[in-house]
Amino acid sequence: MGKILPLKGIRVANFGWVWAGPVAGQTLAFLGAEVFKVESRQRIDMTRTLPPFAEGKPGPDRSLSNHASWAGNGSVSLNLKEQEACDLARDLIVHSDVVVDNFGPGVMDRLGLGYERMRRAKPDIIMLSMPAAGLYGPLEHVRTYGLSLTSVTGLDSLVGYKKGGPVPFENAFSDPLAGIFAAFAAITALNHRRNTGQGQQVDFSQQEAVMQMVGPAYMDYLLNGRIGGPKGNEHPLGIAAPHSVFPCRGDDRWISIAVHTESEWAGLVSAMGEPEWAQAERYSTLQGRIANIDALHAQLAEWTVQHDDRALAEQLQHHGVAAAPVLNVGDLLQDPQYVSRKTFLEVEHPLGFRETIYGAYIKMSRTPPDVRPGPMIGQDNDYVFREILGMSEERYRDLVERKIIY
Repeated sequence: MGKILPLKGIRVANFGWVWAGPVAGQTLAFLGAEVFKVESRQRIDMTRTLPPFAEGKPGPDRSLSNHASWAGNGSVSLNLKEQEACDLARDLIVHSDVVVDNFGPGVMDRLGLGYERMRRAKPDIIMLSMPAAGLYGPLEHVRTYGLSLTSVTGLDSLVGYKKGGPVPFENAFSDPLAGIFAAFAAITALNHRRNTGQGQQVDFSQQEAVMQMVGPAYMDYLLNGRIGGPKGNEHPLGIAAPHSVFPCRGDDRWISIAVHTESEWAGLVSAMGEPEWAQAERYSTLQGRIANIDALHAQLAEWTVQHDDRALAEQLQHHGVAAAPVLNVGDLLQDPQYVSRKTFLEVEHPLGFRETIYGAYIKMSRTPPDVRPGPMIGQDNDYVFREILGMSEERYRDLVERKIIY
């Protein structure tokens, strides 16, 4: 296998904050880019405060969540409240190919690091700006976390119990999705630069990226005038039945089953042993099954609860039915699929403890990535300021002492 990753030689100054921006850097790093997260002890990033912590000892360099979500990023520490630190950040950008930030519009300008100023210093720089709702429009300054971001995409209006109100995602799942989207926007801009020599600013709206997931409901409204709402686990467009999760034997064990076609329904009925209830006239067509979906789900649940989730999923798959065990978090590390693909890796953190983080979700046959845990704050200061920027030892020590490099 080759050892030169596709983005080797590309340097990224990553001002990304919390989760979305760092995941963009993580994806670029998995592909070989040299990524430096710009952060500060003056204002510790929120993800560094998230438990659990290595060996149960809280600390900004010990958050296991942070180490997984920022894997691949390096770190330089600059107190951007100080002008000298902003000047150093500008020097780092001049020595970089891509800048990532997920601040609100105008923040990079106020730091003296905005695109128009940076392009004068480095004409082919690529600036990936990924605020919540883009760089312009009525929501340009909207303040969100992942939870509130999904509220302005329409997605939350579709999630919840059937005939109930919305039950939004309880976690910021939109963040990593937006981060991966954004990384490929940066790659597109890099390819354009390679072809033309021109840099550019990429205006990446997390809102617009996440909104892609409401596409079917959007088309249903456009074509049929129907405004979708929470449907529990039923198919969002009501075109499949059964379509839900069902209880299985054991403590809180479940299986998901989705049946779209007549052949899949026949496979399910066969797997159940051709019970009389499943051969009733009302279930003989897809339309009938959809019209009687509540009764269908109740009767199916009486059967699934007698079975082990994994064994039943395997049995149903054998009969051509899309069925899968509902894995809980405790199942993941030992799950054969994840073990086979090395989805989770045990690595050694620079502080000396071992931890498990998730590995690269991009698996290229010629160039497997090196996966490193998220960085300690400022772990790359010496390399970046002394070697890349050519700073003298005396000045470096002075800036550290005055907490400019901090």
